[in-house]
Amino acid sequence: MFVSRPKIVHGKDLRSCMTMTDTRIRGKSNLVASNVHTITAHTSDVTAVAYSHNILATCSADKTVRLWSTKDYSELPFSPLTGHSFMIHACDFSPNGLTLATCSTDGTLRLWEMKSGQCVASLSHPSNCAIRACRFSNNGAKLVTGGDDDSAFLLDVADKKFVRSFKGQDESVVSAAFSPDDNYIVTGSSGIDFGGDLLVWDAQFGHGKFLTRVTSCHDLAVSCCQFSPTYGNASGPPSSSSIKKFLLATGGKDNLVKLWIFEGDVGSVNVKITLETMLPGHKETVQWLCFSPNGQYIASCSLDKTVRLWTADSHQCVLDIDEHASYVTSCAFSRDNQSLATSSNDKTVKVWKLSDTSKIMNNLSGYESGEETSEEKFSHAAMEMWTVDDVCQWLSALGLPEHEEKFRDNAIDGKELLALTTADLEALGVVALGHRNKIVRTRDMCKDAASPGQRSEPAHTPEEFLCPITQELMRDPVIAADGYTYDRPAIVSWMQREQRSPLTNLELSSTQLTPNRTLKMMIHKFLQAS
Repeated sequence: MFVSRPKIVHGKDLRSCMTMTDTRIRGKSNLVASNVHTITAHTSDVTAVAYSHNILATCSADKTVRLWSTKDYSELPFSPLTGHSFMIHACDFSPNGLTLATCSTDGTLRLWEMKSGQCVASLSHPSNCAIRACRFSNNGAKLVTGGDDDSAFLLDVADKKFVRSFKGQDESVVSAAFSPDDNYIVTGSSGIDFGGDLLVWDAQFGHGKFLTRVTSCHDLAVSCCQFSPTYGNASGPPSSSSIKKFLLATGGKDNLVKLWIFEGDVGSVNVKITLETMLPGHKETVQWLCFSPNGQYIASCSLDKTVRLWTADSHQCVLDIDEHASYVTSCAFSRDNQSLATSSNDKTVKVWKLSDTSKIMNNLSGYESGEETSEEKFSHAAMEMWTVDDVCQWLSALGLPEHEEKFRDNAIDGKELLALTTADLEALGVVALGHRNKIVRTRDMCKDAASPGQRSEPAHTPEEFLCPITQELMRDPVIAADGYTYDRPAIVSWMQREQRSPLTNLELSSTQLTPNRTLKMMIHKFLQAS
């Protein structure tokens, strides 16, 4: 994981609802997540987020739904939406983005018209129970809800009426999803007493009983489920065969993301669900997951305060975001695959700009792809010149990130690191003998090594001499239309793929680059002096 430095606040929304930063998380495969907006308008836990083509919806335990323009993340004039009397659990946009569905502990499902924010329907299960889940079908004609009456209900959106109930879960229905062809519905239960089962229902032909049950799909609860939008029969031309094959992802209280192969014979009761693989890594309940619209990635969020991005084909975790201060409750990809919104019990929503820098880096002179070896990472500057951040990055590279906080609290920079003994490490709270020995042994091997994150730059390189994209010393600094300075090869490669600023995420007004001759002269003098 890589967090760019420094962390810069570029500005605040006039309504004091969001901040813009350039905090970046770098993962494997050169995937970078830049935190470009942080929404702080909600006064309680933010429970769910959803994207339409041009709106981000956020809902909260503060009983409100807020709507944000995806152009600049300003709040829409008719936001917030009010009417629910208790916590809102979930929200979902219709495929055309014209309607938003929300459900609440108050026992209602509400439909909101997005041109004006008007509530056009408020419906309840016959038992008036809390409604925990709501999800539109892929054609937008139907919507499924799940509630504390251990049932799911099917809504006809045009008539705004519940037309069918699905009864068979042993506990509250907390997750639901339509298959990509809208022929099936899967539901997951909280499973407090009976274990988290996944049930499959017919959504088209009226079978009243579930078609199949995956017993103990997850221990204790199936908290989330979603189908891939591109796998198997989910994309491409319609197949003449009645056999449909899809990829289903689920998450639960066993801290796992599971991928399943879903096969169904449409029109019959024959459905087969086979476990494909399990994705371990989260340390607490997987609260929510979603596929990117292009089917390339799966995002999962957890009560362990992290968000993970996995490749849907190779099942690798390529990004681990741990920037929230409390449980991460929900996540959603933008329709263009470029952004990821995450919500948390810390009352915030963070918007991450996702960029794959591999193409940019491969086009830069002198760039070597792939992971660096420890010798490449630490090869030039003396350890005694390391900052506290450098020491913490070094710890992370050693596989000991759990000790970073202790080192930060005690201001352990390079000089202090060189003076540490095993007794000092024990006093710092590094309890494991193996960890203490590893730190001392590796420290002694790297005494003449370089500052983490540097390649061939001299020691003490000023931050303003480093390109914001590559974090390397600039050779040909130029000023872009956003007012920031970049190394010319890096920003040229960036603009071949992106029309927005790498730092602010705002659209670049032009592709003109102005040489920063003053900075270039300063860098030249700096190199001569070094």
